[in-house]
Amino acid sequence: MNKQFELDGPLTSLSSYPSWAQDIVFECADAKEKCAGHELFQLMRTAQLDHASTANFLIGIWPVVERFPAYMALSLLKTRFGRSRADDLARRWLVRNIRVEQNHAEYWLKWAEGEGIAREDVLHRQPPLGTQTLATWLEEVCTRDNLAASIAASNYAVEGVAGEWAKLVYESTAYQDSFPDSERKATLRWLELHAAYDDVHPWEALEIVCTALGNNPEVEQVNHIRECIKRTYTSQLVSVNRCMERSRPVAVATAVVA
Repeated sequence: MNKQFELDGPLTSLSSYPSWAQDIVFECADAKEKCAGHELFQLMRTAQLDHASTANFLIGIWPVVERFPAYMALSLLKTRFGRSRADDLARRWLVRNIRVEQNHAEYWLKWAEGEGIAREDVLHRQPPLGTQTLATWLEEVCTRDNLAASIAASNYAVEGVAGEWAKLVYESTAYQDSFPDSERKATLRWLELHAAYDDVHPWEALEIVCTALGNNPEVEQVNHIRECIKRTYTSQLVSVNRCMERSRPVAVATAVVA
């Protein structure tokens, strides 16, 4: 078998990728669906998510949005021009998209403002306990692991699931109509972009991962990529769970017995 992988088919068709990559996608599908179909997004799309949980989400997930260009820069540092096809493919793609992610941070802040959450609160308020689980994991994998793992955990897994829940929320008439006409476009810009372009970004990331590992990688390499993707989904699930106001710990007063 030819060990090198080169895309020979539609970018967005799973059949264009090696069998090991197809297996990973299928094996991680349930974990991904738990994230994309989370109760928080279901309530948000029907404009029924309470304000406290909305604030928890937009403040708690902000560290991931703010640091995403840095995660990509950490992946970029792993490449060397001309060393391999994977390095060159990743380098071109990362350089092109890092600046785009900077703009997305601004759009996230506009979304928060449209929801009645002050920019200063997003920037400076302490995120709710537990919501930084995803940010911590992404910082770790993009700093310490190899190129394929960092791209798989961040650009494939994060952007893939974000595209699905963003589409779920953005295409909701109830959610769109919850904002005044004058504010709607600016408020929904982050959701609009991710509901559209993230259909392609995860596939581009998967192409980089497959190019790095080839058609016939070692079993240990495949298992590692699978675990990195699953850990991203698990970390996001923990983070979003902690955004739900009803799930947060309640201080219980202890009676003092004389």
